[in-house]
Amino acid sequence: MSGTLYLVATPIGNLEDITLRALRVLRLVNVIAAEDTRRTAQLLAHFGIETKMVSCHQHNQQARIPELIGRLRSGESVAVVSDAGTPGIADPGLELVQACVAAGITVDALPGASAVLTAAVLSGFSTGDLTFLGFPPHRGNDRKKWFEGLAERSGTLVLLESPHRIESCLAGIASVSVDRPIMVGRELTKLHQTLYRGTAGEILEQIGQPKGEFTVVLGPWRAAAEPMAPLSPATAVEELGEITEKLGLGRRAALAELARRHGLRPNEAYMLIEQAKSVSNDQ
Repeated sequence: MSGTLYLVATPIGNLEDITLRALRVLRLVNVIAAEDTRRTAQLLAHFGIETKMVSCHQHNQQARIPELIGRLRSGESVAVVSDAGTPGIADPGLELVQACVAAGITVDALPGASAVLTAAVLSGFSTGDLTFLGFPPHRGNDRKKWFEGLAERSGTLVLLESPHRIESCLAGIASVSVDRPIMVGRELTKLHQTLYRGTAGEILEQIGQPKGEFTVVLGPWRAAAEPMAPLSPATAVEELGEITEKLGLGRRAALAELARRHGLRPNEAYMLIEQAKSVSNDQ
């Protein structure tokens, strides 16, 4: 009979944020597959856990996964932990889970700390339509297009960013969203936890010398303050031109701003512009 793969959430900062079940499983499994054995060793030492560890991270997991599958098939149990938080959420673990599912090996997840959910509930934004986007691309045109794509998403969005890219990240958000509300959480659950609230431009002025890990939450598009008369295609084209010229926004960001002003979704504003083009071509 094969063993069980346990996905064990570990603290994202405060060591008290680990469950009793997680501690029990970490003591009882045959081996712990850790993203960083040095960091996990500190956690295990704090709680007096002496279970053997092996490394399993993005650079060696393709070679490590067959070894772990072999252990599980022989009846051993394996716990997977990342540096912090829940394995498989912007951290190694997904590929091992997929391999276990394909091999018919039992997988169990132990709920626990998650920067994504911690930031989402701290933000005060609605979580009825919540999307986790992970890390933005690091550079180049892919990064630019990624931020432009935010203009088409209307729900609450959560993303992660490193300290040396957080200013670029906020600038990217500001370029496609003039006043979409956001919250930035720094060093969540740690001694120096800091929450910044406002627009991306406002937070850029507050953030100072960025240090620590950042979790960014974009709130839903704000609805128009008062009911407005339906926006005609012709008026939409005219107003889009004014927004583009006065605010210096790209087409996608300008469409998002037009939609916000009229309580529309970005794709609805886009359809109005396309309708205006169709009428113009028919004339």
